[in-house]
Amino acid sequence: MTNFNKNNEKKTTQKLPMTGKVKRGFRTYCAAVVAVTALCSMGITAFAANDPIAVVNNLSNFIFGLIRAIGMIMILLGFGIVQVGLSLKSHDPSQRANGFLTLAGGIIITFAKEILNLIAG
Repeated sequence: MTNFNKNNEKKTTQKLPMTGKVKRGFRTYCAAVVAVTALCSMGITAFAANDPIAVVNNLSNFIFGLIRAIGMIMILLGFGIVQVGLSLKSHDPSQRANGFLTLAGGIIITFAKEILNLIAG
């Protein structure tokens, strides 16, 4: 590895000189930015739904969408496929069964919302 520092000197950093008026002005500016940000973020109106079933359905849609977005499905399906492949290579029936169970679990998680909608009607 090459040494890029030709002088081999330690360089130090120093704060820039700041007068009292500049410090006070900077503090005032920071306080104003925080106050405006807090004022804007606290003024958000939340509308409640009249139908409690709609709230539950929206929460259900959000949770199932989150599960799909994170990729738990792909992890389980991928792990199941890898486990089945390794079991075929090593001729291990218990590992093959575990691989197929993991694969089936990933498929069930993938279609959990549709399965629940089918059951509930």
